Amino acid sequence: MLTPAFEIKQDDTFITIIIKAPYARITDTEIFIEGNEFRFHSKPYFLRLSLPGNIVEDGREQAKYDADNGSFTVTVPKETPGELFEGLDMITKLLTNKGQTTGQSPLIEVLDESTDDRQADLEKEEEEFDWHIEQTPYTEKELSLDCPKYGFANQKSGVFTRLQDEIVEIVDLKNPDQCSVSDRREKREMAEQQKFDEDYYLADLYEDDAVKDLLSYNPCLSESFTDKDKEMMRNLPKKEYLIDNKISTYLGLVDIIFAYCYDIRSTEGESNVESSWTISKLSSTLSWLDTFTSVEETLRACYRRCLCYPLYRNWEFAVKVQQDTVQILNGGRQTLLKCLLDIHRCFSETYPHYLLNDLYITDYCVWIQSADSKQLQSLTEAIKKLNLKKVDVGLDLSLIESQTKEAAVDDVIENLGKDVSNIKIPHDSDDDSSDSSGEYTETDDESTGSECSSNSSDDERDNTKETPNIVVLKSDNENDIKDVECVKSNTDKTTDDKIEKNNIERTEEAHKQIISEIK
Repeated sequence: MLTPAFEIKQDDTFITIIIKAPYARITDTEIFIEGNEFRFHSKPYFLRLSLPGNIVEDGREQAKYDADNGSFTVTVPKETPGELFEGLDMITKLLTNKGQTTGQSPLIEVLDESTDDRQADLEKEEEEFDWHIEQTPYTEKELSLDCPKYGFANQKSGVFTRLQDEIVEIVDLKNPDQCSVSDRREKREMAEQQKFDEDYYLADLYEDDAVKDLLSYNPCLSESFTDKDKEMMRNLPKKEYLIDNKISTYLGLVDIIFAYCYDIRSTEGESNVESSWTISKLSSTLSWLDTFTSVEETLRACYRRCLCYPLYRNWEFAVKVQQDTVQILNGGRQTLLKCLLDIHRCFSETYPHYLLNDLYITDYCVWIQSADSKQLQSLTEAIKKLNLKKVDVGLDLSLIESQTKEAAVDDVIENLGKDVSNIKIPHDSDDDSSDSSGEYTETDDESTGSECSSNSSDDERDNTKETPNIVVLKSDNENDIKDVECVKSNTDKTTDDKIEKNNIERTEEAHKQIISEIK
């Protein structure tokens, strides 16, 4: 917990406590008043004051939050009107718990006390022990020109030095206050390369039934503001921004909206408890405090994270999310503001993602209302025209897919080889015998046998189909397969016309059955 900076003012009736807590979670703020003790809690801040006089909670107390400077103003009535509270500028004394004494161990130990008396004193000491955290107030430091900056338009620094416990859950970058922008990019891409799972990607590529359903989803984005939206807009700080690098600010907006569109499509418009994680994780701006200089660079990062982290890691899905992003940007400032308010509301309900509102989303909500419409339209057209290829993202997607296809072809060939090895191929007879016969089973009522003569004339070959050298037919028992061999003979055409006709008819019938079996 952090002890916020504060100051106290008084008049004859009230005590006014001004608490500076720029990264507080406003929705969970709690204030406790009892006797001369005042406690304030709003993650990640905690303040406990021991006042020189008593205060009361009688309905006249008030608390206000100033979004412009991130401060709370709490007004509490005195128990005795007109009483003067002395020493309100003695901050260290006010932060000391009542009854707290030095933490040094006693220099003299009494040895002639009875054991029972010592035990009773120990029990009494344990009962009266007060577990309180030590409070050390801090003050906001001015931005150094040398230290790394982040946040909206790179206007913040030193925030995560005080929020070490919260940083682990929302930012993948370790020690942001000591890492330059170029180092962030390098470390981010290394982390993505390690996280990328080929098997996961291929599974979503070929077993994509769930993805296909989501691809057909048509998001319905309302442009009208709800009462909650209007209330949030009234509570936004009144600011004007002097931005040095406007391109980076616009591209950061694209990165955040892309992550938002992924969440909308993957949940079919029904945000859930994972939405805060999804949006913050897929946005390089939010998870790595990264900045961009071109549209291609921005979309490349968006695609990479879509293929490394979320539930659906499919290329076509990422392409569809890009189209959704273009649709939102086409809606202009009003549509963008509504989406940013949704993100703000989503982060506000999740600890510690609400800190991202203070770093980025709140300022984006204020800034977008005065953003240049022409620049937004130009940015939209650039994103719409950009057709990112798989080779551009640097994850070897094309190579992985080609290797998978080659492996699949090898498996098919191997299986075909096993099937062919089960077929027996007879050798041609060395003699010039005129006839060779094979047997096959046609039906339960037929006994089958076929003789094929191969020395028919050219006219007869035109009227009949050539019988293959190997014929495989199924018997009544499907597990039994008999080989039918037809070997061409070189005998002269001396066969009786009737026998020849029967042979031709049987050959045609066998051929038809072969075709049906193959199908």
